[in-house]
Amino acid sequence: MSRPAEGFALVLVLWVLSLLTIMAGSFALTMQREAAVVTGSRNNAQAMAIAESGLAVAELMLMNPDQQKRWRTDGSIYQIDYPDFKVRVRLFSETGKIDINSADQTLLQGFIAYAPIEDELQAKLVNAILDWRDEDDLVHIDGAEKEDYKEAGLSYRPRNKPFQSIEELQLVLGMNEQVFKWLENLVTVYSGQPTVDSTQAAKEVLRVLPGADAESIDEYIAARRISAVNGLPAPAFMSKGNGAAQPELSNQDEESAQNSAIERSYATVASDGTVQKGAITVIAEAQSSDDSMAMIKALIKRSDNPEASPFQVLKWQRNAATDDSLFTAESDQLLVRQYAEPEFNN
Repeated sequence: MSRPAEGFALVLVLWVLSLLTIMAGSFALTMQREAAVVTGSRNNAQAMAIAESGLAVAELMLMNPDQQKRWRTDGSIYQIDYPDFKVRVRLFSETGKIDINSADQTLLQGFIAYAPIEDELQAKLVNAILDWRDEDDLVHIDGAEKEDYKEAGLSYRPRNKPFQSIEELQLVLGMNEQVFKWLENLVTVYSGQPTVDSTQAAKEVLRVLPGADAESIDEYIAARRISAVNGLPAPAFMSKGNGAAQPELSNQDEESAQNSAIERSYATVASDGTVQKGAITVIAEAQSSDDSMAMIKALIKRSDNPEASPFQVLKWQRNAATDDSLFTAESDQLLVRQYAEPEFNN
């Protein structure tokens, strides 16, 4: 074989080897990526399963016959430690939120004043909400009835009935995505009360109530957490900003007040006057040692048929969009108790 032919053969062999090397490297990289995807999917599935277990434990602890061991529904956080995971659970009684069907104009105006919306549009939004839920076609000042929706180019009109869900607020004239996202965790349609039960209200709700000041709220949240840690009744909320001095309660009165608050969280009067069992929002977030995370947000209420299932699920969201993780320094301040997973094996 001539030297040029030998050189060509050598170059060809080198090219083939290079190509095979590239193909092998590409295959190995693809396999690594697929293995990472499979591992990530497995970890995410495990995290979701742990989050679901957190929800199940929450339902169990809500039925605890020992009232002082029963989990609080005031925005308190509880943590359960698994071998490779930890899950935090936060519970909110709907009685601790603003009922958009029962709150009067003053309360609605008071909390909408904190919304991310121009001042001149706040009154219009409040009155549009009132016009949506009332039974007539009379327009509140700066409100909105069917003609206003027609002029705005919308194909629907106000229901003139109570809101069936908070998502229905998105249809109200003047509501936008930013404002709805801000208020969706502050309001409810399941309380049936014209006022907010402050002993059940989370810090986020207390901040937007008329007359409440930041210092009083921080002090109250800290005092309420201490009472929960020590298994004591929640103290009454007293704001320095509204000038309303509330009388001190004896231990017996405090316990009675706490009993009433707990009962109200389970049985309330709905907007139509019928008695219903109160609803509770439960958020369960799981985090693994490799930082895999999953979150479940569920709205539950005590079932009418407890023998079949103690709780009825009204709403269920997996990996619900939220800006607030339960694993933050701020959330640590709401942590009431930490459990080891074996405590719930029985």
